Amino acid sequence: MAKRSGTTVADQAPERSSKTGTTSATAAQVVAYLRRNPDFLARHPELLDLQLSPGRHGGEGVVDLQQFMVERLRNEINKLRNDQDEILANTRDNLSTQERIHKAVVELLEAESFEQFIDIITGDLGLLLEVDVVSLCVELSDHTAKRPRHEGIQFLGRGAVDRILGGKDKHVVLRDEAVGDPEVFGAGAELVRSDALLRLNISSHAPAGLIAFGARHPGYFHAGQGTELMSFLGRVIEFGIRTWLDLPKP
Repeated sequence: MAKRSGTTVADQAPERSSKTGTTSATAAQVVAYLRRNPDFLARHPELLDLQLSPGRHGGEGVVDLQQFMVERLRNEINKLRNDQDEILANTRDNLSTQERIHKAVVELLEAESFEQFIDIITGDLGLLLEVDVVSLCVELSDHTAKRPRHEGIQFLGRGAVDRILGGKDKHVVLRDEAVGDPEVFGAGAELVRSDALLRLNISSHAPAGLIAFGARHPGYFHAGQGTELMSFLGRVIEFGIRTWLDLPKP
């Protein structure tokens, strides 16, 4: 069979579909089109998954680098797809968390007394935020030592907040695996396998405090999570306590 420029006559001849009677593109036409449009596969990378790459060129010791490049491109595409899936999943989680935080803040703002405000923190927040335990911790002082105990409030020794958080400069701690601390979570400590601890800086006339969220599932909280929404909730709690008790700002 005659050849021209490395292309057979069969490659050049148009192929006619027996079903539709239409003329399909020849191999030579496809090659010519791809040469005129070198970015075609870059614009349609999904087509690479359908193609077979040649193994080796003829000749000893000559390796087909095209196969290597195609495989590398396929791996990059798969990685991009996985990254995209992860970003979408994180976005959905963030939107869900944002919605729960907003509901919690509205609930706190609607409290009609300081006692109800505390009840919402130690009771309703767990349901609103879908965690198992919520604990409000306050360091002992001349004032807090005289206050009656309230379910969900844990009184800590002086300096305990800095110790628990790991230093004066620590404001938020997220732990994917944790053994519930009875000092922080009280009777609910046995449930906790992952927790989030947030410093509360209520007032210059109030003792140090923290709000703790505990979950029974390891990995519920982890260091890679954003803390902006949690910090926002902490600021709302600080503001509420400060307002109800008529305390000055820090």
